Amino acid sequence: MISESLRREFGDVDIYLFDQLLRGRFDARRRVLDAGCGTGRNLPYFLAHGFDVHAIDADPRAVASVRALAESLGVDPADRIVQGELDALPWPDSSMDAVVCSAVLHFSTDRAHFARIVEELWRVLAPGGLFFARLASSIGIESLLPATTGRMRLPDGSERFVVDEALLLETTARLGGTLVDPIKTTNVQQQRCMTTWVMMRGILKQL
Repeated sequence: MISESLRREFGDVDIYLFDQLLRGRFDARRRVLDAGCGTGRNLPYFLAHGFDVHAIDADPRAVASVRALAESLGVDPADRIVQGELDALPWPDSSMDAVVCSAVLHFSTDRAHFARIVEELWRVLAPGGLFFARLASSIGIESLLPATTGRMRLPDGSERFVVDEALLLETTARLGGTLVDPIKTTNVQQQRCMTTWVMMRGILKQL
């Protein structure tokens, strides 16, 4: 079945990350960091196709799962898949061509913590590198929330640090980034909103 072959190839990849793959955004960006990798849902394609994959998560069980996934695909995880915090990465400046941070930044404790994480992810991103994030936002459900940014309870009952468009644009400008795509938000039946934030380190010349 087509669905089974796609799952073998891509796993449970975030469909918005899959869109970036289809559009060639990773064709020349081979050093990839999955920041907050979880059990590795976004990594099967990268691991199976010769990318220089790095991953980090605070949960040791998640790290063990990703290391096992890498080994099952014939990749030695060595010291590239590690346990740690996103605001203290073990890799040097400009060492990654792409940083993926999917459904993680909304676990920030507050705005200062959010800024520290983003700045650390940006530190390891090389000039011309791609930054891809999916995170909870207030965009589209502002009237249902006590504020447009900050840590709060969402209508679905979860507690998240949410951002608004102004914060994302301000952060992009402060870092010296360029939006690769317009900021896009999915509204899940007024219960929560998830925003896709994709930027490049430097001035956009070629996608």
